[in-house]
Amino acid sequence: MSVDTHGSHPHDDGNSEKLVNQLDSAIARLAAANALAEVSPVFEVIDAARPLMFDTRGLETLYARIPAIEAAGFFGGSDWDYPQTLVPSLAVRTVRHGDPIATLVESLSQIRLLAVAKGDYAHPSVSAEHANHFLAQVMAMNLDIVVSDLQESDRLRPDRLGYAVQNLYHYLLEHLGYQNLLEQLVAEVWRILAQRPVQVDGVKQMVTQIAACLNSPDTPVGEASEDARKLVNAVFGPTEGCREDPGLDVYVERLASMDDATLLQEAIAFAQAMHSTGLVSPYMPGFIRYLRHRWNELIPTALGLSQTGADAFHCYPALIHTLIDEALFPETSQAAYGLAMMLERGILYSPPVAPSLWRQLRMTLCDAAARKIVSVFGNRRSPECFLLADVLNVLGRPLGVGQGNYPTCQSTRALSMWAYNTPAELLRVVAWAARDDEVIMRFEGSSISSRELGAGLSTEPPVDVDAVSLLTVPHLDRVYFEMGRRSIGRGEDPHKWVNAEFHGDHVGHGFRIAVDVFTGGLKDFEGFIRDFYAAYHPFYNGNIPVINPQPAGIAVTDSATRFLGWHAITIQRLALDPNQVMRVYFFNPNNDSGQDWGQDIITSTQGNGELYGEASLPVSQFASRLYVFHYDPIEKGDSAIIPSDEVDRAMGLARDSWASGR
Repeated sequence: MSVDTHGSHPHDDGNSEKLVNQLDSAIARLAAANALAEVSPVFEVIDAARPLMFDTRGLETLYARIPAIEAAGFFGGSDWDYPQTLVPSLAVRTVRHGDPIATLVESLSQIRLLAVAKGDYAHPSVSAEHANHFLAQVMAMNLDIVVSDLQESDRLRPDRLGYAVQNLYHYLLEHLGYQNLLEQLVAEVWRILAQRPVQVDGVKQMVTQIAACLNSPDTPVGEASEDARKLVNAVFGPTEGCREDPGLDVYVERLASMDDATLLQEAIAFAQAMHSTGLVSPYMPGFIRYLRHRWNELIPTALGLSQTGADAFHCYPALIHTLIDEALFPETSQAAYGLAMMLERGILYSPPVAPSLWRQLRMTLCDAAARKIVSVFGNRRSPECFLLADVLNVLGRPLGVGQGNYPTCQSTRALSMWAYNTPAELLRVVAWAARDDEVIMRFEGSSISSRELGAGLSTEPPVDVDAVSLLTVPHLDRVYFEMGRRSIGRGEDPHKWVNAEFHGDHVGHGFRIAVDVFTGGLKDFEGFIRDFYAAYHPFYNGNIPVINPQPAGIAVTDSATRFLGWHAITIQRLALDPNQVMRVYFFNPNNDSGQDWGQDIITSTQGNGELYGEASLPVSQFASRLYVFHYDPIEKGDSAIIPSDEVDRAMGLARDSWASGR
């Protein structure tokens, strides 16, 4: 595929050499300035890089200098300095609609990720696999500028930035492979959907671009056609009544002329599309709202409920009908899936849950909470509606909650654990944050109010998260940070005291950590591994399952086994997979649980007995990355009987990766 520069100005040899020299000089000045002080002349690098963005030779120049640009501290002090936290949907908005400086920095960051993905540059905090996944999603959301002409808004950007961005994506396509692009993008969407995330706006953007790609005569469809059309149909035409995407108003008019048999077929088709993909079409809320007045009894069929879900539906009809009336609209279509999965979980039979949902229905948000929701979700529906919809989504898919682009894994883990185990507690925290702009928690007999605390790790509102996380995480993060502060100086890791107080009484009182908090070195590592097996492995703990999911911490590594940092997860269960391999099934709040940690340790998200939202690994591989866990000391088995070869395998994997030199 040739690169169309769309009227850009190719450089002659003399001018090109001058531009390259200007770039090299700017990088050198930036490196020198950073070596002396915290003042970085990054704008000189940006100004030198800008004219190189318009043709392939210029982009190759930038690509070759990525290590020097990074080493000079170009990304320092910004979100781009932590590429592992960048969010594809946010990157798309920045590169297409951001101010010129942000667009150019984001463009350089994506060239950097291309170098990482191709193995030409090793970044200490992001793996080649992660870079590939990121670029695949960004490409999916920008397919329109690859397969068609620039939109007016792109053409009219200052400094001809729209053409520079289009040239960048042609360049990325050349390196990533155009012929396999659609197949890769479709596979990426299905891989993400297999985890059933709560936040799917980015996925739906990708599906929209895939639809545009399928309708372009210049696109090689290949083997991805059937899977791609299944995704597109799930969003834009899941039933015969809306197959050609006629528009919401036209579809509602058609419903009035359908007989009962046709309505039944529509209901079945909606349910099949929703449960097979995890995506809900904007047409579905109109269908269900129509049934509310014509054929209420068909709603369980449209939601795809089993006998369990249907029983809950019929036991709480007033509540369910009110939830539908107040939360289910085209703008909140995913709430249909959340409602269905909440009913399937049977949590309404827990006495506090139904009254808590009635409280949510009758709640008026405080001004601060309302402004946050409007700023992220808009004002086409009320802030109360958007929040209620995502309450249903989180209750229905507690393992689909993600932390967005902020380092708030502990708070996101807490939301997931409460939604999974104590949903009334989650609803109480949501009520406090939404109504009172405050969360109050107890720590060792004293109350901690989020209102009285400074910022924690989340200094700004999270990006690319659900409405529940948007309102609660900043409060929870501050409280968690304060609990940790009060636990400093006790001679042990603060998590020993914080986790039980923060997450709830169901957290095990036993606590084990593999690392000395003062030196960072390993501490009784063999005993740590043995105690984990004795506490959790059914073969060695008396076949006792995980009663309540337990907080734990892992040492995250990339595919080259380089240590990236500590990360909070939840141990959900241990069980034999279909191949009779004992696996740990866990929740990872980092938005995407499919990861390569090196040493052939690849976390699985489907095909090995995982429930939606779970990741899994064989026990020894999981134990090799574990560094802290809680357990019930009364129910722990005999650690002396754990086979030595199993312990040695886990220890060896750890010592050859994150524990090397500790």
